[in-house]
Amino acid sequence: MARARHEQRVVITADLDFPRLLALTGADGPGLVLFRGGNYSESEMRALLERVLQAVPLEELPRSIVIVDRRRIRRRRLPIR
Repeated sequence: MARARHEQRVVITADLDFPRLLALTGADGPGLVLFRGGNYSESEMRALLERVLQAVPLEELPRSIVIVDRRRIRRRRLPIR
């Protein structure tokens, strides 16, 4: 997380601990793409990630949590207060 924040990168994960850490610490980064709702094939993940990149401006990703499931994409700006 520290390296991703320092390099203004975005973490892609299905682990719910990452958004909890960002929320509890009030951190403003790194950005996070969180896949929810089960197991995804590689092709499904690529397609969903493509939708994320179309829906969220690249300059906003490092300061956002993007929650992705098969039906929708939601975004929360960081920090979470």
